[in-house]
Amino acid sequence: MIPRYARPQMTEIWSPETKFRIWFEIEAYACEALADLGVIPQDAAKNIWERGNAAVFDVAKIDAIEREVKHDVIAFLTHLAEFIGPDSRFVHQGMTSSDVLDTCLSVQLARASDLLIAGVDRVLAALEKRAREHKLTPTIGRSHGIHAEPTTMGVKLAGHHAAFQRARARLVAARAEIATCAISGAVGTFAQVDPRVEEHVAKKLGLTPEPVSTQIIPRDRHAAFFAALGVVASQIENLATEIRHLQRTEVLEAEEFFSEGQKGSSAMPHKRNPVLTENLTGLARMVRGYVTPALENVALWHERDISHSSVERYIGPDATITLDFALHRLGDVVEKLLIYPERMQRNLDLLGGLVHSQRVLLALTQAGVAREDAYRLVQRNAMPVWRAMHNGVEAPTFLQNLLADADVTRALKPAEIEALFDLGHHLKQVDTIFARVFG
Repeated sequence: MIPRYARPQMTEIWSPETKFRIWFEIEAYACEALADLGVIPQDAAKNIWERGNAAVFDVAKIDAIEREVKHDVIAFLTHLAEFIGPDSRFVHQGMTSSDVLDTCLSVQLARASDLLIAGVDRVLAALEKRAREHKLTPTIGRSHGIHAEPTTMGVKLAGHHAAFQRARARLVAARAEIATCAISGAVGTFAQVDPRVEEHVAKKLGLTPEPVSTQIIPRDRHAAFFAALGVVASQIENLATEIRHLQRTEVLEAEEFFSEGQKGSSAMPHKRNPVLTENLTGLARMVRGYVTPALENVALWHERDISHSSVERYIGPDATITLDFALHRLGDVVEKLLIYPERMQRNLDLLGGLVHSQRVLLALTQAGVAREDAYRLVQRNAMPVWRAMHNGVEAPTFLQNLLADADVTRALKPAEIEALFDLGHHLKQVDTIFARVFG
Protein backbone atom coordinates (compact mmCIF):
# COMPACT_ATOMS: atom_id res chain seq x y z
CA MET A 1 0.00 0.00 0.00
CA ILE A 2 1.15 3.52 -0.78
CA PRO A 3 -0.67 6.67 0.41
CA ARG A 4 -1.24 7.83 -3.20
CA TYR A 5 -3.80 5.06 -3.72
CA ALA A 6 -5.39 4.87 -0.28
CA ARG A 7 -8.38 6.35 1.50
CA PRO A 8 -8.09 6.98 5.25
CA GLN A 9 -11.33 5.12 6.01
CA MET A 10 -9.79 1.89 4.76
CA THR A 11 -6.22 2.38 5.94
CA GLU A 12 -7.49 2.98 9.48
CA ILE A 13 -8.83 -0.59 9.55
CA TRP A 14 -5.30 -1.89 9.01
CA SER A 15 -3.47 0.46 11.38
CA PRO A 16 -1.52 -1.07 14.29
CA GLU A 17 -3.70 0.87 16.72
CA THR A 18 -6.88 -0.70 15.30
CA LYS A 19 -5.32 -4.14 15.24
CA PHE A 20 -4.27 -3.97 18.90
CA ARG A 21 -7.69 -2.63 19.90
CA ILE A 22 -9.36 -5.61 18.20
CA TRP A 23 -6.88 -7.98 19.88
CA PHE A 24 -7.84 -6.51 23.23
CA GLU A 25 -11.56 -6.85 22.51
CA ILE A 26 -11.11 -10.53 21.58
CA GLU A 27 -9.26 -11.19 24.84
CA ALA A 28 -11.73 -9.14 26.90
CA TYR A 29 -14.80 -10.81 25.42
CA ALA A 30 -13.19 -14.19 26.08
CA CYS A 31 -12.62 -13.18 29.71
CA GLU A 32 -16.25 -12.07 29.91
CA ALA A 33 -17.38 -15.53 28.80
CA LEU A 34 -14.91 -17.26 31.12
CA ALA A 35 -16.30 -15.26 34.03
CA ASP A 36 -19.87 -16.25 33.14
CA LEU A 37 -18.71 -19.88 33.10
CA GLY A 38 -17.08 -19.47 36.55
CA VAL A 39 -13.56 -20.07 35.25
CA ILE A 40 -12.27 -16.65 36.31
CA PRO A 41 -13.68 -14.10 38.80
CA GLN A 42 -16.32 -11.67 37.57
CA ASP A 43 -14.38 -8.79 39.13
CA ALA A 44 -11.31 -9.76 37.12
CA ALA A 45 -13.25 -9.73 33.84
CA LYS A 46 -14.72 -6.33 34.72
CA ASN A 47 -11.31 -4.95 35.63
CA ILE A 48 -9.80 -6.23 32.38
CA TRP A 49 -12.50 -4.46 30.37
CA GLU A 50 -12.26 -1.18 32.24
CA ARG A 51 -8.47 -0.92 32.32
CA GLY A 52 -8.04 -2.20 28.77
CA ASN A 53 -10.64 0.21 27.40
CA ALA A 54 -8.88 3.12 29.06
CA ALA A 55 -5.47 2.04 27.80
CA VAL A 56 -3.62 3.82 25.02
CA PHE A 57 -1.51 1.12 23.44
CA ASP A 58 2.04 2.17 22.63
CA VAL A 59 2.81 0.66 19.24
CA ALA A 60 6.52 1.46 19.48
CA LYS A 61 6.74 -0.21 22.88
CA ILE A 62 4.96 -3.33 21.67
CA ASP A 63 7.33 -3.48 18.71
CA ALA A 64 10.29 -3.15 21.06
CA ILE A 65 9.04 -6.04 23.20
CA GLU A 66 8.50 -8.13 20.09
CA ARG A 67 12.09 -7.57 18.99
CA GLU A 68 13.12 -9.25 22.23
CA VAL A 69 10.55 -12.05 22.56
CA LYS A 70 10.18 -12.66 18.80
CA HIS A 71 6.40 -13.11 19.17
CA ASP A 72 3.82 -10.47 18.34
CA VAL A 73 0.93 -11.72 20.50
CA ILE A 74 3.16 -12.24 23.55
CA ALA A 75 4.54 -8.74 23.06
CA PHE A 76 1.01 -7.35 23.06
CA LEU A 77 -0.05 -9.37 26.12
CA THR A 78 3.05 -8.18 27.97
CA HIS A 79 2.17 -4.58 27.20
CA LEU A 80 -1.50 -5.12 28.08
CA ALA A 81 -0.50 -6.52 31.48
CA GLU A 82 1.08 -3.16 32.33
CA PHE A 83 -2.38 -1.59 32.24
CA ILE A 84 -4.40 -4.39 33.80
CA GLY A 85 -2.15 -5.42 36.63
CA PRO A 86 -2.46 -8.75 38.55
CA ASP A 87 -5.69 -9.72 36.80
CA SER A 88 -3.74 -10.03 33.56
CA ARG A 89 -3.02 -13.64 34.60
CA PHE A 90 -6.59 -14.43 33.52
CA VAL A 91 -6.11 -13.05 30.02
CA HIS A 92 -5.58 -15.55 27.17
CA GLN A 93 -6.81 -18.49 29.28
CA GLY A 94 -6.79 -21.65 27.16
CA MET A 95 -6.24 -19.65 23.99
CA THR A 96 -3.52 -19.75 21.37
CA SER A 97 -2.12 -16.95 19.26
CA SER A 98 -4.09 -17.95 16.18
CA ASP A 99 -7.33 -17.46 18.09
CA VAL A 100 -6.41 -13.78 18.36
CA LEU A 101 -4.75 -13.33 14.98
CA ASP A 102 -7.29 -15.15 12.84
CA THR A 103 -10.32 -13.71 14.59
CA CYS A 104 -8.85 -10.23 14.29
CA LEU A 105 -8.21 -10.75 10.57
CA SER A 106 -11.83 -11.82 10.16
CA VAL A 107 -13.00 -8.61 11.84
CA GLN A 108 -10.73 -6.49 9.65
CA LEU A 109 -11.78 -8.21 6.43
CA ALA A 110 -15.45 -7.90 7.37
CA ARG A 111 -15.05 -4.18 8.05
CA ALA A 112 -13.09 -3.79 4.82
CA SER A 113 -15.89 -5.59 2.98
CA ASP A 114 -18.41 -3.07 4.25
CA LEU A 115 -16.36 -0.23 2.75
CA LEU A 116 -15.90 -2.11 -0.52
CA ILE A 117 -19.63 -2.75 -0.78
CA ALA A 118 -20.22 0.97 -0.18
CA GLY A 119 -17.76 1.70 -2.99
CA VAL A 120 -19.64 -0.59 -5.36
CA ASP A 121 -22.88 1.14 -4.35
CA ARG A 122 -21.39 4.47 -5.42
CA VAL A 123 -20.42 3.01 -8.79
CA LEU A 124 -23.89 1.48 -9.20
CA ALA A 125 -25.60 4.79 -8.45
CA ALA A 126 -23.40 6.64 -10.93
CA LEU A 127 -23.92 4.04 -13.66
CA GLU A 128 -27.68 4.03 -13.22
CA LYS A 129 -27.89 7.82 -13.36
CA ARG A 130 -25.78 8.06 -16.52
CA ALA A 131 -27.48 5.05 -18.13
CA ARG A 132 -30.92 6.60 -17.67
CA GLU A 133 -29.57 9.93 -18.92
CA HIS A 134 -28.40 8.28 -22.16
CA LYS A 135 -30.96 5.50 -22.36
CA LEU A 136 -31.84 6.35 -25.97
CA THR A 137 -28.62 8.03 -27.05
CA PRO A 138 -27.73 5.99 -30.16
CA THR A 139 -24.17 4.84 -30.63
CA ILE A 140 -22.39 2.17 -32.60
CA GLY A 141 -21.82 -1.21 -31.02
CA ARG A 142 -18.49 -2.78 -31.85
CA SER A 143 -17.27 -6.35 -32.04
CA HIS A 144 -13.55 -7.00 -32.48
CA GLY A 145 -13.24 -3.20 -32.33
CA ILE A 146 -15.12 -2.92 -35.66
CA HIS A 147 -18.50 -1.27 -36.20
CA ALA A 148 -21.23 -3.89 -35.77
CA GLU A 149 -24.81 -2.71 -35.14
CA PRO A 150 -26.36 0.27 -33.36
CA THR A 151 -26.95 0.25 -29.61
CA THR A 152 -27.30 3.06 -27.08
CA MET A 153 -24.91 4.54 -24.59
CA GLY A 154 -27.49 3.75 -21.96
CA VAL A 155 -27.44 0.06 -22.86
CA LYS A 156 -23.65 0.06 -22.68
CA LEU A 157 -23.74 1.53 -19.16
CA ALA A 158 -26.62 -0.73 -18.14
CA GLY A 159 -24.45 -3.72 -19.00
CA HIS A 160 -21.75 -2.48 -16.68
CA HIS A 161 -24.37 -1.78 -14.01
CA ALA A 162 -25.48 -5.42 -14.22
CA ALA A 163 -21.85 -6.49 -13.85
CA PHE A 164 -21.43 -4.40 -10.71
CA GLN A 165 -24.66 -5.81 -9.30
CA ARG A 166 -22.94 -9.18 -9.56
CA ALA A 167 -19.82 -7.65 -8.02
CA ARG A 168 -21.85 -6.50 -5.05
CA ALA A 169 -23.40 -9.94 -4.61
CA ARG A 170 -19.94 -11.52 -4.69
CA LEU A 171 -18.63 -9.13 -2.05
CA VAL A 172 -21.62 -9.79 0.19
CA ALA A 173 -21.04 -13.53 -0.15
CA ALA A 174 -17.30 -13.13 0.42
CA ARG A 175 -17.95 -11.11 3.57
CA ALA A 176 -20.25 -13.79 4.93
CA GLU A 177 -17.68 -16.49 4.21
CA ILE A 178 -14.78 -14.67 5.80
CA ALA A 179 -16.59 -13.48 8.95
CA THR A 180 -15.79 -16.45 11.17
CA CYS A 181 -14.31 -16.70 14.65
CA ALA A 182 -11.84 -19.20 16.10
CA ILE A 183 -11.35 -19.44 19.87
CA SER A 184 -10.58 -23.14 20.04
CA GLY A 185 -7.09 -23.31 21.54
CA ALA A 186 -4.13 -25.42 20.48
CA VAL A 187 -4.89 -27.64 17.44
CA GLY A 188 -8.52 -26.53 17.66
CA THR A 189 -9.84 -29.18 20.08
CA PHE A 190 -11.25 -26.84 22.77
CA ALA A 191 -9.31 -28.92 25.30
CA GLN A 192 -8.40 -25.85 27.37
CA VAL A 193 -11.24 -23.47 26.47
CA ASP A 194 -14.98 -24.06 26.41
CA PRO A 195 -16.68 -23.75 22.98
CA ARG A 196 -19.13 -21.36 24.63
CA VAL A 197 -16.30 -18.84 24.89
CA GLU A 198 -15.93 -18.92 21.11
CA GLU A 199 -19.68 -18.53 20.66
CA HIS A 200 -19.71 -15.50 22.95
CA VAL A 201 -16.76 -13.79 21.27
CA ALA A 202 -18.22 -14.48 17.83
CA LYS A 203 -21.58 -12.97 18.77
CA LYS A 204 -20.00 -9.85 20.25
CA LEU A 205 -17.83 -9.28 17.17
CA GLY A 206 -20.56 -10.01 14.61
CA LEU A 207 -18.91 -13.24 13.46
CA THR A 208 -19.94 -16.90 13.29
CA PRO A 209 -17.98 -19.73 15.00
CA GLU A 210 -15.70 -21.67 12.68
CA PRO A 211 -17.00 -25.31 12.62
CA VAL A 212 -13.49 -26.84 12.66
CA SER A 213 -10.63 -24.42 13.08
CA THR A 214 -7.72 -26.86 13.60
CA GLN A 215 -6.12 -23.92 15.48
CA ILE A 216 -6.51 -21.68 12.42
CA ILE A 217 -9.44 -20.64 10.29
CA PRO A 218 -9.22 -22.65 7.03
CA ARG A 219 -7.64 -20.58 4.29
CA ASP A 220 -10.06 -21.60 1.55
CA ARG A 221 -12.27 -18.87 3.02
CA HIS A 222 -9.56 -16.29 2.47
CA ALA A 223 -8.82 -17.62 -1.00
CA ALA A 224 -12.47 -17.18 -1.97
CA PHE A 225 -12.46 -13.68 -0.48
CA PHE A 226 -9.44 -12.45 -2.43
CA ALA A 227 -10.66 -14.19 -5.58
CA ALA A 228 -13.89 -12.20 -5.29
CA LEU A 229 -11.83 -9.02 -4.99
CA GLY A 230 -9.92 -10.02 -8.11
CA VAL A 231 -13.13 -10.43 -10.12
CA VAL A 232 -14.40 -7.03 -8.96
CA ALA A 233 -11.07 -5.52 -10.02
CA SER A 234 -11.48 -7.09 -13.46
CA GLN A 235 -14.92 -5.51 -13.77
CA ILE A 236 -13.38 -2.15 -12.91
CA GLU A 237 -10.79 -2.66 -15.63
CA ASN A 238 -13.45 -3.69 -18.14
CA LEU A 239 -15.33 -0.41 -17.72
CA ALA A 240 -12.09 1.59 -17.57
CA THR A 241 -10.93 0.01 -20.82
CA GLU A 242 -14.23 0.87 -22.52
CA ILE A 243 -13.85 4.51 -21.49
CA ARG A 244 -10.24 4.57 -22.68
CA HIS A 245 -11.30 3.29 -26.10
CA LEU A 246 -14.15 5.78 -26.33
CA GLN A 247 -11.70 8.60 -25.58
CA ARG A 248 -9.33 7.76 -28.42
CA THR A 249 -9.02 10.68 -30.84
CA GLU A 250 -10.45 8.67 -33.74
CA VAL A 251 -13.50 7.76 -31.65
CA LEU A 252 -13.98 10.55 -29.05
CA GLU A 253 -17.49 9.53 -28.03
CA ALA A 254 -16.73 10.08 -24.34
CA GLU A 255 -13.83 11.28 -22.24
CA GLU A 256 -12.78 11.77 -18.66
CA PHE A 257 -13.58 15.13 -17.12
CA PHE A 258 -10.70 17.55 -17.68
CA SER A 259 -10.61 20.16 -14.94
CA GLU A 260 -9.64 23.82 -15.22
CA GLY A 261 -5.87 24.10 -14.92
CA GLN A 262 -5.28 20.39 -15.56
CA LYS A 263 -2.29 19.51 -17.76
CA GLY A 264 -2.34 16.48 -20.04
CA SER A 265 1.29 16.33 -21.09
CA SER A 266 4.56 17.93 -20.04
CA ALA A 267 5.53 18.26 -23.72
CA MET A 268 2.27 18.66 -25.69
CA PRO A 269 -0.17 21.26 -24.33
CA HIS A 270 -3.06 19.98 -26.45
CA LYS A 271 -3.22 16.54 -24.80
CA ARG A 272 -6.24 15.33 -22.79
CA ASN A 273 -5.28 11.82 -21.74
CA PRO A 274 -7.43 9.13 -20.05
CA VAL A 275 -5.09 9.05 -17.06
CA LEU A 276 -7.65 8.01 -14.46
CA THR A 277 -8.91 4.99 -16.35
CA GLU A 278 -5.37 4.00 -17.25
CA ASN A 279 -4.57 4.22 -13.55
CA LEU A 280 -7.60 2.04 -12.78
CA THR A 281 -6.31 -0.57 -15.23
CA GLY A 282 -3.02 -0.70 -13.33
CA LEU A 283 -4.71 -0.87 -9.92
CA ALA A 284 -6.89 -3.74 -11.12
CA ARG A 285 -3.76 -5.66 -12.11
CA MET A 286 -2.40 -5.22 -8.60
CA VAL A 287 -5.56 -6.50 -6.91
CA ARG A 288 -5.65 -9.55 -9.18
CA GLY A 289 -2.00 -10.16 -8.34
CA TYR A 290 -2.99 -10.97 -4.76
CA VAL A 291 -5.34 -13.80 -5.77
CA THR A 292 -2.68 -16.42 -6.50
CA PRO A 293 -0.87 -16.05 -3.14
CA ALA A 294 -4.24 -16.40 -1.39
CA LEU A 295 -4.91 -19.62 -3.30
CA GLU A 296 -1.47 -20.93 -2.40
CA ASN A 297 -2.18 -20.25 1.29
CA VAL A 298 -4.89 -22.93 1.39
CA ALA A 299 -2.48 -25.88 1.68
CA LEU A 300 -0.86 -25.78 5.14
CA TRP A 301 0.93 -28.40 7.22
CA HIS A 302 -1.30 -30.53 9.45
CA GLU A 303 -3.27 -28.45 11.96
CA ARG A 304 -1.34 -25.27 11.20
CA ASP A 305 1.80 -23.54 10.07
CA ILE A 306 2.53 -19.87 9.46
CA SER A 307 3.53 -19.90 5.81
CA HIS A 308 0.29 -17.99 5.17
CA SER A 309 1.03 -15.31 7.74
CA SER A 310 3.58 -13.18 5.90
CA VAL A 311 1.47 -13.35 2.74
CA GLU A 312 -1.62 -12.06 4.53
CA ARG A 313 0.26 -9.20 6.16
CA TYR A 314 0.77 -7.95 2.60
CA ILE A 315 -2.39 -8.87 0.78
CA GLY A 316 -4.94 -8.14 3.50
CA PRO A 317 -4.25 -4.40 3.65
CA ASP A 318 -2.97 -3.93 0.09
CA ALA A 319 -5.79 -5.68 -1.78
CA THR A 320 -8.60 -4.05 0.18
CA ILE A 321 -7.03 -0.58 0.28
CA THR A 322 -6.27 -0.65 -3.45
CA LEU A 323 -9.70 -1.94 -4.47
CA ASP A 324 -11.43 0.57 -2.20
CA PHE A 325 -9.50 3.43 -3.79
CA ALA A 326 -10.19 2.10 -7.30
CA LEU A 327 -13.94 1.83 -6.71
CA HIS A 328 -14.21 5.42 -5.57
CA ARG A 329 -12.00 6.65 -8.39
CA LEU A 330 -14.23 4.81 -10.85
CA GLY A 331 -17.32 6.29 -9.24
CA ASP A 332 -15.87 9.75 -9.73
CA VAL A 333 -14.98 9.01 -13.36
CA VAL A 334 -18.50 7.83 -14.20
CA GLU A 335 -20.17 10.70 -12.35
CA LYS A 336 -18.18 13.28 -14.31
CA LEU A 337 -17.82 11.41 -17.61
CA LEU A 338 -18.17 13.68 -20.64
CA ILE A 339 -20.41 12.04 -23.27
CA TYR A 340 -20.74 13.34 -26.84
CA PRO A 341 -23.98 12.22 -28.60
CA GLU A 342 -23.20 14.21 -31.75
CA ARG A 343 -19.90 12.39 -32.19
CA MET A 344 -21.67 9.08 -31.60
CA GLN A 345 -24.11 9.87 -34.40
CA ARG A 346 -21.26 10.89 -36.68
CA ASN A 347 -19.51 7.58 -36.05
CA LEU A 348 -22.77 5.72 -36.59
CA ASP A 349 -23.02 7.27 -40.05
CA LEU A 350 -19.36 6.66 -40.86
CA LEU A 351 -19.95 3.46 -42.86
CA GLY A 352 -22.72 4.78 -45.03
CA GLY A 353 -25.43 2.54 -43.61
CA LEU A 354 -23.46 -0.72 -43.48
CA VAL A 355 -24.53 -1.19 -39.88
CA HIS A 356 -27.96 -2.23 -41.21
CA SER A 357 -26.57 -5.12 -43.28
CA GLN A 358 -28.05 -7.86 -41.09
CA ARG A 359 -31.56 -6.46 -41.45
CA VAL A 360 -31.19 -6.56 -45.23
CA LEU A 361 -29.84 -10.10 -45.06
CA LEU A 362 -32.78 -11.29 -42.95
CA ALA A 363 -35.32 -9.47 -45.11
CA LEU A 364 -33.99 -11.18 -48.23
CA THR A 365 -34.20 -14.62 -46.63
CA GLN A 366 -37.74 -13.90 -45.46
CA ALA A 367 -38.56 -12.86 -49.02
CA GLY A 368 -37.53 -16.33 -50.26
CA VAL A 369 -33.85 -15.85 -51.14
CA ALA A 370 -31.53 -18.65 -50.00
CA ARG A 371 -29.31 -17.51 -47.12
CA GLU A 372 -26.03 -18.03 -49.00
CA ASP A 373 -27.37 -16.07 -51.97
CA ALA A 374 -28.71 -13.33 -49.70
CA TYR A 375 -25.36 -13.06 -47.92
CA ARG A 376 -23.58 -12.75 -51.28
CA LEU A 377 -25.96 -10.02 -52.47
CA VAL A 378 -25.58 -7.98 -49.29
CA GLN A 379 -21.82 -8.35 -49.19
CA ARG A 380 -21.29 -7.34 -52.82
CA ASN A 381 -23.20 -4.13 -52.15
CA ALA A 382 -21.45 -3.51 -48.84
CA MET A 383 -17.80 -3.97 -49.78
CA PRO A 384 -17.59 -1.05 -52.24
CA VAL A 385 -18.84 1.24 -49.47
CA TRP A 386 -16.26 -0.21 -47.07
CA ARG A 387 -13.40 0.27 -49.54
CA ALA A 388 -14.49 3.81 -50.42
CA MET A 389 -14.66 4.77 -46.76
CA HIS A 390 -11.16 3.43 -46.10
CA ASN A 391 -9.75 5.13 -49.21
CA GLY A 392 -11.46 8.42 -48.36
CA VAL A 393 -13.28 8.70 -51.70
CA GLU A 394 -16.89 9.59 -52.47
CA ALA A 395 -19.08 6.65 -53.42
CA PRO A 396 -22.74 5.63 -53.36
CA THR A 397 -24.13 4.64 -49.99
CA PHE A 398 -25.07 1.09 -49.05
CA LEU A 399 -28.76 1.95 -49.54
CA GLN A 400 -28.09 3.42 -52.97
CA ASN A 401 -26.17 0.31 -54.00
CA LEU A 402 -28.99 -1.97 -52.88
CA LEU A 403 -31.62 0.07 -54.73
CA ALA A 404 -29.51 -0.17 -57.90
CA ASP A 405 -29.09 -3.96 -57.64
CA ALA A 406 -31.73 -5.74 -59.73
CA ASP A 407 -31.28 -9.02 -57.85
CA VAL A 408 -32.10 -7.24 -54.59
CA THR A 409 -35.04 -5.23 -55.92
CA ARG A 410 -36.44 -8.39 -57.50
CA ALA A 411 -36.95 -9.72 -53.95
CA LEU A 412 -37.67 -6.48 -52.08
CA LYS A 413 -39.52 -3.33 -53.06
CA PRO A 414 -37.59 -0.04 -52.78
CA ALA A 415 -39.82 1.11 -49.92
CA GLU A 416 -39.16 -2.15 -48.09
CA ILE A 417 -35.41 -1.71 -48.51
CA GLU A 418 -35.51 1.87 -47.26
CA ALA A 419 -37.50 0.80 -44.18
CA LEU A 420 -34.67 -1.53 -43.23
CA PHE A 421 -32.49 1.49 -42.49
CA ASP A 422 -34.64 2.73 -39.60
CA LEU A 423 -32.39 3.30 -36.59
CA GLY A 424 -35.37 2.98 -34.26
CA HIS A 425 -35.56 -0.74 -35.01
CA HIS A 426 -32.35 -1.27 -33.02
CA LEU A 427 -33.68 0.62 -30.00
CA LYS A 428 -37.09 -1.06 -29.70
CA GLN A 429 -36.04 -3.42 -26.86
CA VAL A 430 -34.13 -0.89 -24.77
CA ASP A 431 -37.04 -0.70 -22.30
CA THR A 432 -36.91 -4.47 -21.90
CA ILE A 433 -33.18 -4.39 -21.19
CA PHE A 434 -33.56 -1.56 -18.68
CA ALA A 435 -36.36 -3.40 -16.91
CA ARG A 436 -34.12 -6.45 -16.54
CA VAL A 437 -31.23 -4.41 -15.16
CA PHE A 438 -32.97 -1.80 -13.03
CA GLY A 439 -36.18 -3.63 -12.16
